[in-house]
Amino acid sequence: MAYFWEKMVKLFLGKTMEVLVGTNDNPYSNLMKSSLLLILSSFLLNCSSIFAINIGSDAPSFSLLDQNGEKWHSSDFLNKKNILIFFYPAAMTGGCTKQACSYRDDFAKWQSRGFEIIGISGDKPENLKLFQKAENLNFTLLSDIDGKTAKAFGVPTGKGGQIQKFFQGERFTLERGVTSKRWTFVISKGGKVIYRNDKVNAAKDSETVMESISKTVK
Repeated sequence: MAYFWEKMVKLFLGKTMEVLVGTNDNPYSNLMKSSLLLILSSFLLNCSSIFAINIGSDAPSFSLLDQNGEKWHSSDFLNKKNILIFFYPAAMTGGCTKQACSYRDDFAKWQSRGFEIIGISGDKPENLKLFQKAENLNFTLLSDIDGKTAKAFGVPTGKGGQIQKFFQGERFTLERGVTSKRWTFVISKGGKVIYRNDKVNAAKDSETVMESISKTVK
């Protein structure tokens, strides 16, 4: 739903700019276009967060490739498990490694509470496999390379990129299609969003979420 409204806003603003600027015969046309494009770019950067899903909303259903290149479906856990999803910018970077390791270290606690832990980024599956191996991660990592799932949750995304990393003496190039903001969600067994944090402290994310949801999820 958030993605739908974002597309509608883009269409509306595009048409508005056409009306306000007019034709190229207008001597101020280029100046007006430049100014409006700056405003539009700034607005769209925050557009996803404006239409982010709220606590109590139905969580989007999605399917993505995991670190092994296999399809993972959120619908498989409906009425079976709570799902904790953390969106992070890029595999094998400083803050993202701290965040992932916080969930790795608390994994047994999350399991005992009936949670499935999921990390999502714009990285390719092979990047995620390397990330899992390098940090001994014991949960699922999903590849949202086009950013559609992030947008469905209202998580802002930026351009992709690549980084160089060494592991066991070998250099790897890790490419990602998009770079998402660091947001965390909890989805109940019934498919409702019961927790959302868009100001995540990477190293303390697992601890923060557990303290928050311990009052509502037994």
